[in-house]
Amino acid sequence: MDTAYQPTPRTTPTRYRERARYDRDTVHEILDQALVCHLGYVSGGRPVVLPTTHARLAETLYLHGSTGSGPMLAARAAPAGLPVCVTVTLLDGLVLARAAMHHSVNFRSVVVLGAARPVDEEAEKRRALGCLLDHIAPGRAADCRAPNARELAATGVLALDLREVSAKVRAGGPVDDPEDCALPHWAGVVPLRLTPGAPVPSADLDPGVPLPAYL
Repeated sequence: MDTAYQPTPRTTPTRYRERARYDRDTVHEILDQALVCHLGYVSGGRPVVLPTTHARLAETLYLHGSTGSGPMLAARAAPAGLPVCVTVTLLDGLVLARAAMHHSVNFRSVVVLGAARPVDEEAEKRRALGCLLDHIAPGRAADCRAPNARELAATGVLALDLREVSAKVRAGGPVDDPEDCALPHWAGVVPLRLTPGAPVPSADLDPGVPLPAYL
């Protein structure tokens, strides 16, 4: 397998092309770290963008949903798959420059284009749902009751092959114009991180149930 995705006209930025990344390691790292993605598709002639959860298994991106959701119904009505655009973004910092024009953010993002298909085969759906749980908390899939037949039927999963993919990364400090560097305004980066807090047990949890090591 190639170590990088091949750029296409749709995955080549029109601005800041030097920030584009196509290597699989960068793309996979961003997809695996992000907890929320946004799924874009066209419904009734208008664009729709919905937040959802996702998980990557090798070169397939699985998207969680309901069997009655708009994307799932649209995918079932599309024999060749539902054309979608999936994006994820990790915000790493606020970039404050001396000039208003040069303020920015440090970020890592991925855009995936392609045709999403509904996952109907039971073994693949169970595997995908396990990946979605483990993406949120590694080890969780084996530490909860598996879906029963009714729950499995009510849960929708879309699969999207990672083929037309690009990442974009902005890192570093502000880029001020030389003549602005002497201005008396603070400039630099405010780092941002998503950090978990201490787990809060459910009010009805048996006190004898220990906190799992993965939490």
